[in-house]
Amino acid sequence: MSGRLVVCPTPIGNLEDVTLRVLAALRDADVVACEDTRRTRILLDRYGVKARLVSYYEHNERERAPQLVARMADGEVVALVSDAGMPLVSDPGYVLLQAAVAAGLPVEVLPGPSAAMTALVASGLPPERWRFVGFLPRRKVDLRELLSGEAGTLVAFESPRRVPATLELAAEIDAARPVVVCRELTKAHEEVVRGSAAELAERFRDAPPKGEVVLVLGPASATEDEAGSRGLEALRQLVDAGARPRDAAKVVAGLTGSSANELYRSLTSSR
Repeated sequence: MSGRLVVCPTPIGNLEDVTLRVLAALRDADVVACEDTRRTRILLDRYGVKARLVSYYEHNERERAPQLVARMADGEVVALVSDAGMPLVSDPGYVLLQAAVAAGLPVEVLPGPSAAMTALVASGLPPERWRFVGFLPRRKVDLRELLSGEAGTLVAFESPRRVPATLELAAEIDAARPVVVCRELTKAHEEVVRGSAAELAERFRDAPPKGEVVLVLGPASATEDEAGSRGLEALRQLVDAGARPRDAAKVVAGLTGSSANELYRSLTSSR
């Protein structure tokens, strides 16, 4: 095939998580652009892959990208990797990919490990509506705004030493909000800790987690008005499906904590 860019995700911890397609791409590439040549060499040596490496990281990517694009234009295949996970996702690579696209060069993205996706699934929190925000803001005012305004599940990277303060702020905003701290995913000391924001703030207050951390915050707790609206909508659906109004109101009240009488009155007054 002609010159092109191949984006290759690498293991986020356990080296056995690398895919066969990624290994084949690394073997076949004319050059591998990597965030840290020493870390990439560990992976390549594990699988006996001989490849020419060139450094490509945050502080040299604007200088290095035109050089790599020129090589691809001459017919070479460039494989792009980061230290862990999918390049571009809170890692270098965006400048190179944009340059390749602008030059009309083919770009192939291989699937593979992702700390964000792994944490989302491991959390057990609702995956239907979620957002990954990379590393959380350092400024407290920005962090408060982010944590206060998110309606769906939020996935973010966080420095271990900042986890206690972040959890304290999350608990201050919404003590009951479900939170999961995922630590050292896929590694020997992997740990997934679940609880409310208040519970986890207490747990980690004097003992910050060690290693790489992904925080997952569930949807913010519904206000009393929101809970009542959702309960009424659920009641309407049950009644429309043939349920007796008073019996259905009791069922919904038991699930939501709302008053069965208030749900029934709201239903009858709205019909």
